[in-house]
Amino acid sequence: MAFAGDLTTIILSDILSWVASRRKTGTLELKRRSTQKRLVFRVGRLQSSWSNDPRETLGQALIRERLLDEQQLFEALLTQEKTGQRLGAVLVAKGTVSEPQLLRVLRWKAEEIVYDCFLWPEGQFDFQDGGEATDAGAVNLDMDTALVIREGGHRLEEWKKIREVFPSSAVTFKVTSAAFGVDDAVERQVLGLAAAGRTLAAISLETRRSEFEAALVLMGLRERGAVEAAQVLDDGASADPVGAIGLLLRAAEHCMGEKRFDAALEAYERVLVLDSLNQPAKKGLVALGEARRQAKVLRKVPLDKVPAVRMGSVALSREKFDSQEGFVLSRVNGEWDVRSILKLCPMSEDDALLIFLRLLERKVIEFAD
Repeated sequence: MAFAGDLTTIILSDILSWVASRRKTGTLELKRRSTQKRLVFRVGRLQSSWSNDPRETLGQALIRERLLDEQQLFEALLTQEKTGQRLGAVLVAKGTVSEPQLLRVLRWKAEEIVYDCFLWPEGQFDFQDGGEATDAGAVNLDMDTALVIREGGHRLEEWKKIREVFPSSAVTFKVTSAAFGVDDAVERQVLGLAAAGRTLAAISLETRRSEFEAALVLMGLRERGAVEAAQVLDDGASADPVGAIGLLLRAAEHCMGEKRFDAALEAYERVLVLDSLNQPAKKGLVALGEARRQAKVLRKVPLDKVPAVRMGSVALSREKFDSQEGFVLSRVNGEWDVRSILKLCPMSEDDALLIFLRLLERKVIEFAD
C-alpha cells in the first residue's frame, strides 16, 4: 500500500498519527526543495531516520558536539573511502570517539532529523507500506510515535513565534554594540556569521544546527539587544542552501570530467562560501589538485613520445637513482615510447609517469622533436 500527497494538504502530525493508530510498518519519504528525509517505522513506532541535509550527517554532528575537529573528520572520511567501513566504526577504531559518545550523538542526530520535518511549511510525502523495518546500520530509535508528535507540535508552536520576528530563512541580521558583552562560544560564532551578512539558513548550515536551533540562539541574542532582523535576501542559495550546494558540487564534478579545472575550483569555492565545513567540496579540492598535477605530468610526458637517455655514461654513474627510477631508466632504449614502457613497469601508471617527470627535470632523459 502507498500513501502519498502534499504536506500543505495533510500535515505531518496527521500522517504520523495514521501510522501509529494503524500500527504500520514501512517507510515515509519526505521531500522539500532539495532536502530529502526518510523515516522508518515498525508496527507504528519510529525506528530510524535518514537525511541528505549536511547539517544532519554524523560527521557534522560530531563536530558540532566538539568530539572531533574538521581535520580528524577529513582523515576519517578518507579512511572510510578506502576501507568501506561506516564512519562511526572508523572513528571508534581510531580512538577519536568512544562507543557511548557515538551512540549518544547518533540518537540525537536521528531525533533531530524527525523534529525538523514538523517545521516544513510545504513539501511532499510518500509512505510505502511494508519492506525493510529498519535501515541497515541505522541507530534503532524505537520511539513512541505519539511522543514524537507531541514534541514536534511543541516545536512548531515555538517556530510560529520565531517566524513573527524572523519571517524568512533568507533574513539577514544587524549586529549591535551590545554584542561586545557576549561570551558564550556558540553565540559568538553566530554573531560573527550574522555580522558577515549570512542569512538564517546560512547560519544554520555553518553552525550545524537546524534552523529552529539557530533561530533560538538568535532570538536569545535579540532579547538582549545584540542583534536585530535586517533585510530578507531574494536568492536561491539563501532559500535552499542544500539545493545550491548540490548543484555546485555536480557542476564541479562535470568540470573536472572535462578538465576545466579553473571552473571546478570556482564551484568548489562557492560551496565553501555557503558551507565552510563541506567535506565533499574539501575532498573535491584535493582531487582537483591531483588532477592538475596529473595533467601537468601528461603535458610534459607525452605517452606517444620516445624518450632517450641524454646523459653520458660517466655523468650517469655520478647520479643516484632509487630502484624504481633505475627500473624505468633501464627501459629507455630510444625505441619504445612512454606508453610501451608503462606497460612493462611493476608500479602504477601515475607513479611511473612521475618518475619520467623527475628524470626529465634532472635532464637525465629527453624527448626527440
